[in-house]
Amino acid sequence: MNRYHRLPLLTAALCVVLPLHANDAPADAFDRTPTELASVQVQADRPATQDSPAPFSSFGAGDWKDTPASTRVLDRALIEDRQVRTLSELARNDASLGDSYAPVGYYQNVAIRGFALDTGTGYRFNGLAIAGEQRVPLEHIQQVEILKGAAGLAAGVMAPGGIINYVGKRPAEVRTLTLGTDAEGSRYAAVDFGHWLTPRFGVRLNAAWDDSVSYIEHADGRRNFYSLAADWLVGERGKLEVDANYQTSAQRSASGYQLLGGVALPGRVDREHMLGYQSWQQPVGIDSTNITALHTYDFSPDWQSRVSASQSRTVIDDRVAFAYGCYYAAQCADGNVPGNAFAPNGDYDIYDYRSPDDTRRNREVRAELRGRFATGAIGHELTVGVDAFDRTVDKHRNVNAYVGTGNIHDAHVPQFAPSPLMPGPSVPRLDSRQTAAFLLDRISFGDDWQWLLGGRYVRLDERSYSKRGAPERNDTLSRFLPQTALIWSANSSINAYASYVSGLDLGQEAPFWTSNDGTFLPSMLSRQIEVGAKFAASDALNLGAAVFRTTRPFQYASPDGSDAGYTFVEAGRQVHTGLELTADGRITDRLHLSASAAMLQARARDTGTPAYHGHQLINVPRTRASVHVDYQLPFAPGLTLAGGWRHASSNVATADGRTRAPGYSVVDAGVRFRHQLGGPAVSWNLSVDNVFNRFYWSDTGSSSGDYYLFPGAPRQLRLAVTVAL
Repeated sequence: MNRYHRLPLLTAALCVVLPLHANDAPADAFDRTPTELASVQVQADRPATQDSPAPFSSFGAGDWKDTPASTRVLDRALIEDRQVRTLSELARNDASLGDSYAPVGYYQNVAIRGFALDTGTGYRFNGLAIAGEQRVPLEHIQQVEILKGAAGLAAGVMAPGGIINYVGKRPAEVRTLTLGTDAEGSRYAAVDFGHWLTPRFGVRLNAAWDDSVSYIEHADGRRNFYSLAADWLVGERGKLEVDANYQTSAQRSASGYQLLGGVALPGRVDREHMLGYQSWQQPVGIDSTNITALHTYDFSPDWQSRVSASQSRTVIDDRVAFAYGCYYAAQCADGNVPGNAFAPNGDYDIYDYRSPDDTRRNREVRAELRGRFATGAIGHELTVGVDAFDRTVDKHRNVNAYVGTGNIHDAHVPQFAPSPLMPGPSVPRLDSRQTAAFLLDRISFGDDWQWLLGGRYVRLDERSYSKRGAPERNDTLSRFLPQTALIWSANSSINAYASYVSGLDLGQEAPFWTSNDGTFLPSMLSRQIEVGAKFAASDALNLGAAVFRTTRPFQYASPDGSDAGYTFVEAGRQVHTGLELTADGRITDRLHLSASAAMLQARARDTGTPAYHGHQLINVPRTRASVHVDYQLPFAPGLTLAGGWRHASSNVATADGRTRAPGYSVVDAGVRFRHQLGGPAVSWNLSVDNVFNRFYWSDTGSSSGDYYLFPGAPRQLRLAVTVAL
């Protein structure tokens, strides 16, 4: 369909059905939790259970104020009010998060505190690891929990940035239909049906159908999503929770820009233009399946067992006309311009890249025992358990063949014939297994002091294979990862804490353009110290502050005299030191604030390459801020105005720090109207992102050792209506 003249039929239909005489909805009609939306929840009495922490928590039982870490929860209301559909859009809502290679039409990754998340262990569903190489849907998500910083006890082998945990919706009496569109003419529909079939067994069904029209030409996509959650109250003490979801999507992936000559930002960029587009280019298909099960049993009011299991599988049909480098361009022929960057005049090579059935599987089983007891006047909250995790990657030998050269300023990309080469057979590329035992004791000394002491002993067995299936690496390591924290309750509203966490993440693979191409460097031990304070200013407003310092070995491409000009090495340290501030809740009955700010210094030290010292690391802005306010108008019941502001300072784009993407500020706005349409409650939601259509570089992240530049989206207007059936 013509993306410029497509009639937004859904927009017209939605406007027709809005009656001028609509009644105002009750003030709480859509402010209730999903379990109460336009209906009354019916379920049997739950077995008495102890308060439990968020599933990602590595600090045992305790509420937000008693958790000695910087955490953030993005609830269902925020996801719906801001019409969040992708991981990159989710990351805008917290200043500690940023994109880390997040192209349109492909799975996305983010960084927390300047560290890109490990796609194998950094993303979780109901507390268990999922394959991060998927476009995680949000229709079935009740809240997104963000743990910032190292979490060795919670996850074992992981990047020190943190964890993003998606928590699924539970069964409830709810029936809603959502229809949506945007200024491009996209069509979106989602249903959310829940029901307690008996007093002890309930189900929740979510489904979505998305026919999206992208602001980037030739990047229209489609998505189908289905999920089912079930709760079964087993006897008087047990409960079984099962979640399963499946999504299939197809969309052409947009290539990122690269520095011109390896030193200059591209100029006069048209962010609606798809680099390297070829008429034979197929959409990238991503199919994902995630299943989790959790059984809890209460032996007594103070002791509970938890046994959980999960399987996550993602299959990617990677088919891209990929814009990369300038090895075959005339301006790069003499070798004075790095081949892994665009040419100084904007020329770039186009590759026919095909990797079908790229399959990644995560499996995890965990057993825990949680309980409370006292030794004299000292209280204990104990968590002890074991965990087994397995991740495999199977891939075909890909096609990555040069087909021609284009230029970033081409009005129409030149067309070339695809490569006649075909992918090879599928072979195992990675088999990674973790087994672990963990223990944590929260020790209470009266009402004012708590000491958390524990750790995780992890054994990692990992095998990797070449593109032809030949064994390349067989690593085994065992490590104890300690963790401790001290919490002081100044009064009933203020807690202060200090914590130490040790973590472990895998060594990186040398890029193909280095002299030791394909070599994996040793695993890296990270250490983090954090001091923070949390203030429950009222029942509805939370304020937080944290200062942290995280260190780990620095692995990078070191310039040298080898034929390749670079060798991938480990030398020195990278040190991330930062301050985070958060405010979340209601200022008044009508004004809601969600704000965060992050100041981060991320530098390399003692590497032996002086040019890489004394400046920020790549893709880590020194400051970020995110502010969003909602105000319910007193003279128009049911009408809410929303506004947001996002800011990032300049962003380093080269290892020597000489080239930086400029800082930016972006303004968002929205309006919501909730009313009764006869009997059902109806919510209208109009949002505008990047109101002033500001051009900015949102991401200078890396993939496979190469760095790319992605422009932020232009002005985006979306409209959605939700009806409680």
